[in-house]
Amino acid sequence: MIDLSVDGRGVATLALARPEKHNALSQALINDLRDAAGQIAADKDIRVVVLAGQGPSFCAGGDLGWMRDQMAGDEAMKRAAASSIAGMLGALNTLPQPVIGRVHGNAFGGGVGMACVCDVAIAADHVKFGLTETKLGLIPATIGPYVLARLGEAHARRVFMSSRVFDAAEAVTLGVVAKAVPTEALDAAIEAEVTPYLACAPGAVAAAKAFARSLGPVIDEATVARSIDALIAQWNGSEAGEGIAAFFEKRKPQWNSAS
Repeated sequence: MIDLSVDGRGVATLALARPEKHNALSQALINDLRDAAGQIAADKDIRVVVLAGQGPSFCAGGDLGWMRDQMAGDEAMKRAAASSIAGMLGALNTLPQPVIGRVHGNAFGGGVGMACVCDVAIAADHVKFGLTETKLGLIPATIGPYVLARLGEAHARRVFMSSRVFDAAEAVTLGVVAKAVPTEALDAAIEAEVTPYLACAPGAVAAAKAFARSLGPVIDEATVARSIDALIAQWNGSEAGEGIAAFFEKRKPQWNSAS
């Protein structure tokens, strides 16, 4: 469910390849992304990574069918699933190579999280974003540490709880992406981010990235464990069950009083 390719310069493109589902994060896609991150991290010939998506969307977030299955499972199943999401995000976030996000289509929920684990993300100017979990009775739990690290608390609180969809221009203001460009200029903008690294010592780039992360918000084992616990707690609550059921039944959840 991924497409990983490396060009002659050592630039890897890691593409989410579940276009028929708008690259929603299923267990298979999560596993493939984590495995790919491990492969990339171990490959000294890879200098830069471009994280992209195939099809109309960058990433529509978590696969709700998969979430429904996890919610119906026992505590061990839920913890394993939540840990797998957290592990995948952590593996991408800690890649030694710089990661450039190519956000060509809409990014919701976990898609925003995927953009936030990139060192820099560039979006097409038509893209819509949203942390849409709360309208489904969920919360942005495992992506939360990375979203807060990228946006800062003040900016994050503008969109973290409301499920409000925002455009690419606001995503730049919030800090989700560095810039928004016309679709036809997206590849050139990505190349402009990639090229400078090819003149840099790769070991120094990796060391500088690790040092920068050490100076920023702490995302350690305790932080990740809190995010896993928060996701499981929400899965165990009644609101998530109602929200996901309403989604599949194509009706409003019981709390939705919006006209």
